[in-house]
Amino acid sequence: MYALLILDIQVGLIHGPEKPWRCDELLETLNTLMDKARSAGAPIFLARHIGPAGSPIEPGSPLTLIAQELKLMGGEVVFEKRRPNAFAMTDLADNLRSSGATGVVVTGMKTQYCVDSTCRAARDLGFDAVLIADGHTCSDTPLMKAEAIVAHHNATLNGPFCQLVQAEDWSF
Repeated sequence: MYALLILDIQVGLIHGPEKPWRCDELLETLNTLMDKARSAGAPIFLARHIGPAGSPIEPGSPLTLIAQELKLMGGEVVFEKRRPNAFAMTDLADNLRSSGATGVVVTGMKTQYCVDSTCRAARDLGFDAVLIADGHTCSDTPLMKAEAIVAHHNATLNGPFCQLVQAEDWSF
């Protein structure tokens, strides 16, 4: 069984000064994936990135709350992480195993940080990793447009680190 993992779809990133590429489409895709997961009885995990005290995303900051555009129904597991890799210093791997999941479907933000490092770590921990090609995003950087960052990571991660699948083609 595969679990759905949604990384860092939180107020400070969705509604921050740097608009994520294809944000509205991403939110729609994530809600559709959550519906698919619920219909199949697959667990849903949502990570919230928390920074150090004094930072804009310190513990308790409203910027760390899950964006209200995600339609949560109450059965999801929401957890905090402090590193880009969602498995680092969290109970995610244990919670995935205890839920019966042998694979994880990775989505969310930001492509070049948390999505990348979590995909790479999943296989090292023995999970089948799936990256939803149209299920992650980031913002433009001074060196590269977000669209190119997403395309690059889809190409780089596919194969050695994960299986790349379009959201419409994925079933739990």
